[in-house]
Amino acid sequence: LLEKMADVSLKEAALIVGVVAACYWNSLFCGFVFDDVSAILDNKDLHPSTPLKNLFQNDFWGTPMSEERSHKSYRPLTVLTFRLNYLFSELNAVSYHFLNLVFHVVVCIVFLKVCKLFLDNRSSIVASLLFAVHPIHTEAVTGVVGRAELLSSIFFLAAFLSYTKSKGPDNTIVWTPIAVTVFLVAVATLCKEQGITVVGICCVYEVFIAQGYTLPALLDTAIQILRGKGSIPFSMLQTLLKLIVLMFSTLLLVVVRVQVIQSQLPVFTRFDNPAAVSPSPARQLTFNYLLPVNAWLLLNPSELCCDWTMGTIPLVESLLDVRNVATLTFFCFLGSLMVFSLRYPGDSSKTVLMALCLIVLPFIPASNLFFPVGFVVAERVLYVPSMGFCILVAHGWKKLSNKSVLRKISWVCLAAVLFTHALKTLHRNWDWESEYTLFMSALKVNKNNAKLWNNVGHALENEKNFERALQFFIQATQVQPDDIGAHMNVGRTYKNLNKTKEAEESYMIAKSLMPQIIPGKKYAARVAPNHLNVYINLANLIRANESRLEEADQLYRQAISMRPDFKQAYISRGELLLKMNKPLKAKEAYLRALELDRTNADLWYNLAIVYIELKDPTEALKNFNRALELNPTHKLALFNSALLMQESGDARLRPEAKQRLLHYVKEEPQDSNGYFNLGMLAMDDKKDMEAEAWMKKAIRLQPNFRSALFNLALLYSQTGKELMALPVLEDLLRYYPDHTKGLILKGDILMNQKKDIVGAKMCFEKILELDPNNVQGKHNLCVVYFEERDLIKAEKCLVETLALAPHEEYIQRHLNIVRSKIASLGAMEQSSLPSDGTAATEAKKNSFQNLKEAKSWKTTTQSTADNKKEPSKNKKPTEKSNVDKETPKKSTKEIKDIEKKRVAALKRLEEIERILNGE
Repeated sequence: LLEKMADVSLKEAALIVGVVAACYWNSLFCGFVFDDVSAILDNKDLHPSTPLKNLFQNDFWGTPMSEERSHKSYRPLTVLTFRLNYLFSELNAVSYHFLNLVFHVVVCIVFLKVCKLFLDNRSSIVASLLFAVHPIHTEAVTGVVGRAELLSSIFFLAAFLSYTKSKGPDNTIVWTPIAVTVFLVAVATLCKEQGITVVGICCVYEVFIAQGYTLPALLDTAIQILRGKGSIPFSMLQTLLKLIVLMFSTLLLVVVRVQVIQSQLPVFTRFDNPAAVSPSPARQLTFNYLLPVNAWLLLNPSELCCDWTMGTIPLVESLLDVRNVATLTFFCFLGSLMVFSLRYPGDSSKTVLMALCLIVLPFIPASNLFFPVGFVVAERVLYVPSMGFCILVAHGWKKLSNKSVLRKISWVCLAAVLFTHALKTLHRNWDWESEYTLFMSALKVNKNNAKLWNNVGHALENEKNFERALQFFIQATQVQPDDIGAHMNVGRTYKNLNKTKEAEESYMIAKSLMPQIIPGKKYAARVAPNHLNVYINLANLIRANESRLEEADQLYRQAISMRPDFKQAYISRGELLLKMNKPLKAKEAYLRALELDRTNADLWYNLAIVYIELKDPTEALKNFNRALELNPTHKLALFNSALLMQESGDARLRPEAKQRLLHYVKEEPQDSNGYFNLGMLAMDDKKDMEAEAWMKKAIRLQPNFRSALFNLALLYSQTGKELMALPVLEDLLRYYPDHTKGLILKGDILMNQKKDIVGAKMCFEKILELDPNNVQGKHNLCVVYFEERDLIKAEKCLVETLALAPHEEYIQRHLNIVRSKIASLGAMEQSSLPSDGTAATEAKKNSFQNLKEAKSWKTTTQSTADNKKEPSKNKKPTEKSNVDKETPKKSTKEIKDIEKKRVAALKRLEEIERILNGE
């Protein structure tokens, strides 16, 4: 009979699907907000590159369960569904919201099936529809992290339905449904912890529904047995056996769960749950008052709020507090329902009993009765308890509608409730569209929660609206003056506004609010891990001052002394030690951090930077590769490992370097440095057209890209396209008028290709204005004087040049040639100088040889010193990594190339000298 009644028709399922779709269609347009950021956007467990086993080793937020900063919420199956979403759509929020909507439909349909066990068909549909549209569920359905509630509820209800089939004919035990129940309980618990409470519901069902006992009957039987006037009935023995199996299974699950969290409770602060750290009787009075608050949210969900922590609900500190009346009223009503359901037989009392079980038992983990939780009130934890509430409402409506006098009004009231709840749900979904809309809607309900002011500030901060964000952060400090996080937010925002003095003052206030160390008491257990970031942020701020580096290091060491497992402190200290030119100590810091987390790609990357500083490129490349194994899209590792391969001079590494740079530009299509270095690689491989294309792309993205402009001009010069180089050089010199090598190259082209002696002379004179001791510029100016046939001036110029570089033989030879010409002109005035530009050509071949070397040792010349990003030593805890510039040193291969070109230049010099001598 039960199975027949519990069937759900296609029409009923279609009705539920339609109603849910009508209420939640707009949730598909919402993004990732609030806890979604930590659980989805920042959770590496979603990435395909993360081993699946990590899901069963980490908490819901991707933090290893072994770490003290872990939230200890173990929900690997829920995270697995997030991972499936990521596999198909990565971080497209629509797919995540759609799957939540589907799961809510499934819960509603399974709930309808459960309702039919205790209500008639019409009342069951009413209960299911009310559950489908109830606004309290928006946090669980529209908030992506609420999927834990949805999944757990599916298996929760499925486990209960399975258990209802464990009673066979003649009250025999059917073990298969019990085994399935135990399995489904385990699955529900792996989705969310409250899934285990279904065992309690199964026990109540077995005793009071399946066996039909009432509390008075049980008491009578127990008294008779204790007096020795009777034995335990066989049916009761069977019931006890089933209950023992259930309880043993539950105990086993609890033991496993305790082992998973390693017998450690999560660390919460008084800001998360003020009552949890309050003295008696405030703690007990407040916790009891929260029960009617939750009940009121089910009864009247008009004012919903995404965050009820901190000062949202003031503590009930006295018995004279008027709110105790609400507590007393709630317990009286709940007690009367329990007495009715347990004392009297009949279908009505059974329905009320199961409704109460669904309300009370799943709520126990969130009630603070057995352990503190990290919130005061959370709407999402009412998802399952609301099932019992909906059954109670539907059961009451059934009683009213059966009375002819109240039938019409009961239908009108039902329609009004369903319609208004549906509208409220639809409207509430829009609040979850973005973090700004969500937290602003919360502030309309509650202005005494500093966390809400902080979160609005964070939303504005993400939009780079620092001025407005600062206003909200300051308001948070006024609402809760002892909120460490709020003062940290103020400090960070001042820093973003370049107000370092005010930033330091705010950080110092936050630091002063940290709990003092108590001898013999573990510090980490008394402070939220993220609050220790005040030391990191303050150190990161003051280390910008070179004279305060030791002070910054002291702050890092202080944070480490408070939490030896504080990974970020080691990372930041490693960066500072590199800045202090202490690479060996930096290496120690990073190795210590790697002991805490070997799966952190950033740590391997940072260690690679240390090895670069230690002049060990082989080890550096190994560590870059480890970083990329853990995170194939690690942008800085891709970029800098490619540069390291390029600088190695090993032609075998160039293809891999190119692949990494191509991967980098795919990840960072707007970074001109990636295209520039692809161009440099192409120049190394003599792929001139490809090099030209990459350089042009870099310049399009960054028109004033110094290195790209010069090397493109140099490329044109080397490939016989000197006239194409001129406009590029004009752009270069417009942005950088003091670019010496650009002036040299421009002067060379003007003198040899354009025959513009005056223009070339201006270039070389400009070089000497910038650097009077520039040998190349001085020698080239001497060549101009020679071309102008001013031999006396050329002689004087070469004498001065020789004084600057007395060891350069070619200058001495040129001087000898000029002096020889002067002597010969005295005897033969009609003799003419070569007019074919050979002297200038010799100048190009000799003095400009260094320019042509720029392609081979481009990372060391002044012209290309800015072509390479300096690898950021680490990701700062509160800011994005900055990318600066670095001048790498010459490699052995580059020095050999220079020598080869110098020999070639000397050979060309001898040929030109023969021409000048008239041979």
